[in-house]
Parts: sequence; structure tokens; C-alpha cells
Amino acid sequence: MNAPPPHAGAVAPTGASAARALRYLVRTPLLLWHVFVHLPLVLLLITLPTARIPWGDIPLEHRVIRAWSAGLMRVFGFRLRRIGTPLPGAALFVANHVSWVDIEILHSQRMMGFVAKREIAGWPVVGWLAARGHTIFHSRGSTESLGGVLHEMLARLRAGRSVGVFPEGGTRGGREIGPFHARIFMAAVEAGVPVQPVALRYGERGDAQAVVAFQGRESFFANFLRLLGEPGRLAEVHFLAPIGPGEADGRRRIAELARQRIVEAMAS
Repeated sequence: MNAPPPHAGAVAPTGASAARALRYLVRTPLLLWHVFVHLPLVLLLITLPTARIPWGDIPLEHRVIRAWSAGLMRVFGFRLRRIGTPLPGAALFVANHVSWVDIEILHSQRMMGFVAKREIAGWPVVGWLAARGHTIFHSRGSTESLGGVLHEMLARLRAGRSVGVFPEGGTRGGREIGPFHARIFMAAVEAGVPVQPVALRYGERGDAQAVVAFQGRESFFANFLRLLGEPGRLAEVHFLAPIGPGEADGRRRIAELARQRIVEAMAS
């Protein structure tokens, strides 16, 4: 008697597992090369006296960090697409928050010092890079820490530097955009600088938001490893119409308007 053919449903998981294993096989050496060969070169270039020399319209160190971040995202299979133009000079960039890759993708397009939770400082590679990228670390739930963060944001904006924040205050599984905390916009109001909303969309028309996001209680390391084996996909960065100083009345209205523009971009 001939053996019955294998059930069709068993083929897909086996094929998917084999494809994932192949992606790990190809990407792991690329990741190691990017971290242990390219990264030391980046560090050398951004610590030399020539780091501040302009290359085009930005300093050499900014261009090098942007290139490294873009390279890291390519290792993970992301095809980057930018829509719109980031503002030059001092500006507050506000984006929806999906995963740790948000910071690297934004850095690939525009150098900015992020406000991020203090736990990120302890993450392998990314935490160290965040510190080198002028990240302002914040202890969640601490009023004293938030006061220090706002003071540092204001100082940087007044000095002509840009700052990036995730006003939701955390990730939400990629399925929704939460309310924006208005207090974080205070620095832009007091410094008199524009706020530019940025929509981060993963996959075609954002169909991979939940895949890229942290899954339940997934740790950074687990998310990092899972994304390393995921199929290649599109990552869109939408730099939306900025909100100029005085365009909206007060920080709460600016927060609402920024969120509205991001929600509309995600749905388009």
C-alpha cells in the first residue's frame, strides 16, 4: 500500500522554518561584521577632530551614524523609504512608537537626540549606541527625572539642536496609536521651535506593525532575535507637515494636532 501524501498544512510551517533558518544563516555573519568591523570604524570617525567637518549640509559624524543605522536596518531586511523632508536645525520630532528599530530607522534619516526610557541604556549594542547618539534617558514615573529631561530638551533646542520623542510614552503592540502626553511638548513651546510629526509604518500600508512590535512580555533580546529572522519588508518614514511656533495654541493642542497627522498618515 502506498503511504498517504503529507497533509498540505504541514508543508507551510516546514518551509517557513527553513526560510527563517536560512535568513539567520545569512544575516548573523552580516550583523557580526557590522558590529565588530563597521562599528569601530564609526567610533573612530566620530571621535577624531574631523568629526565636526561639514559633509554636505551635515557634520561628518552625523552622516556616519546615519549610514551605520541604515546599514543595520538592511541587515535586518528592512527596505527604507522616506516620504517628506525632515526639518533642518532645531526642531522637535515626534513619532509613533512600535519597537526598538524606530530609533535606528529615524537615525538613518535624520540625526537627533532621543528621549528614551532609562532601561534602553542597558540593551546590548543599541543601548550603547543610543548613549553615543546623545540620547536623553528618562526614568519612567519619576517627576524629578522628567523635569531634568525637559530642562535638557530645552537647552538643546535653544542651542540649535534637534530632539526626538515618542509622546505615547511606550509601545502598544503596533495595533494602535495611544494618546500623546502633552507635557513633553513644553520644551518646543518655550524654545519657540517647530514640531514635526513622523509616522513610522512597517510593511505594505502598515500591515506589519504588530509583527515588528514587542509581543506581549517579549524582551528586547527576544525581539531582536525574532526580527533578525523575519522576512524582508518595507519600512516607511513619513516626515509630515510641521507645526510652526504659534500655529497651535498651547502644548495640548500641539500634541493633539501632531497625533492627528500621524494617525491620518498611517491610514492613507
